[in-house]
Amino acid sequence: MATTSTAAPINYRVPLIATAAIVLGALIIGVLFSANIGLLMIVGGLLGMVLYHAAFGFTAAWRVFITERRGRGLRAQMVMLAIAVVLFFPALGAGTLFGTPVTGFVSPIGISVLFGAFIFGIGMQLGGGCASGTLFTAGGGNARMLITLVFFIVGSVIGSAHFTWWQSLPAFQPVSLVNVAGVGGGIGISLVLFAVIAAFTVIMEKRRHGHLEQAPMVDKPGTERWLSGPWPLVAGAVALALLNFATLALAGRPWGITSAFALWGAKSFELVGGDVSQWGYWQAPGNAAALEASVWSDITTVMNVGIMLGALAASSLAGRFAPNFRIPLKSVLAAVIGGIMLGYGARLAFGCNIGAYFSGIASGSLHGWVWMVAAFGGNMVGVKLRPFFFEGEEGRKPVAKSC
Repeated sequence: MATTSTAAPINYRVPLIATAAIVLGALIIGVLFSANIGLLMIVGGLLGMVLYHAAFGFTAAWRVFITERRGRGLRAQMVMLAIAVVLFFPALGAGTLFGTPVTGFVSPIGISVLFGAFIFGIGMQLGGGCASGTLFTAGGGNARMLITLVFFIVGSVIGSAHFTWWQSLPAFQPVSLVNVAGVGGGIGISLVLFAVIAAFTVIMEKRRHGHLEQAPMVDKPGTERWLSGPWPLVAGAVALALLNFATLALAGRPWGITSAFALWGAKSFELVGGDVSQWGYWQAPGNAAALEASVWSDITTVMNVGIMLGALAASSLAGRFAPNFRIPLKSVLAAVIGGIMLGYGARLAFGCNIGAYFSGIASGSLHGWVWMVAAFGGNMVGVKLRPFFFEGEEGRKPVAKSC
């Protein structure tokens, strides 16, 4: 049966303002800092629109598989990752892309990653989203996710304060499939793993339901659908992989999100008299430089702002921008706890569902695979905890447009 839209008529004023802000911001940042950083704000805006219109999430997709054995969202993630490794591995193997030196996100595997990813997974279910989901749903007008975002930042700062101690615990050296198996071998191994995961979801879904879930039909003309959504999940997967590759070309490294949260929190803490400069995390050359520089010269910050503006434009085009500030107390508590766990876990695990999982696996890093397993375990725990906070609300079924 075709679904029909009940959204309000499109008001083009907000999308035009958001788009103008992205373009103007890109121009100003391009002039003041670099053209590539300015272009990355536009990439961020496109990411926000794709994430919103495709409702491309990680939290809801994992929750639906855990609770209902529906794997359509997980299979879309495997498509996204497959395209990404095919694009990334040759560039990373060569060390350059269109003349720009490029490096991947390849990190150690240790207790810090296991614990950080695990609590990040719990935080996904309590906070109501992952890193990308928090940004695009907050930008799209979800008032509760603003609370998650604030405490995501708080948790990131706390995680940066404890970072040195966690890194002193046992860990294996970083391992890259590109270096170990070569470009072709790494791609082959990765594609087999993606196929195995996709096949597993098919088996589990058919065992539970007897058939695979079909994508809902949308009764909209093609042009209107691409403008106001919803987009097919696979279209979102392809677009995210391509935009991550564009990020690699412009930034020299893949897409990340949460390092900016730590930076925003650290700068805010210093504004009220705190001092983070003596913390080990902020003494690393790149982090120390970011702390001293303008926040608008930070690539991740610029992209995050672009994502939120892109999601704002998308939600307005969809006629769904309607913030609701009447949030149940238990839901607020879950956002606070979940946000702190998300931020803290991301710092310990060298990233989130984007920096560690998506971009980590796209970089060939084995830590990305370890992150996925540990975070999925955390999601299983988080799903068990949700009914306490969301009884009768969200505990039984995923919310539309949630990560």
